Amino acid sequence: MTGADDDYVYDEATGEWRPAGEMTQAATREVRDASGNVLTDGDSVTLIKDLKVKGANQTLKQGTVIRSIRLTDNDDEIDCRHDTIKGLVLRTEFVRKR
Repeated sequence: MTGADDDYVYDEATGEWRPAGEMTQAATREVRDASGNVLTDGDSVTLIKDLKVKGANQTLKQGTVIRSIRLTDNDDEIDCRHDTIKGLVLRTEFVRKR
């Protein structure tokens, strides 16, 4: 006997198999930027403040454009890439959707 809890769906964003019920919950949540705009995977954002990057000895300046963001399990953080920094995680309170 199998139930809905036994079904798994492949999450392309994380590369993991997740329970189907968990994926529907993730699809209904909303991640918002500093201005209240809804963010989705693949959006481009602009920094609204200069940010010192820990471990990179670099500062990302206000107005820097970050392309192709990915949402994380935490609604307050987004995963992204910059030309010089791989694996960058930014807080949504410091970005605005383009």
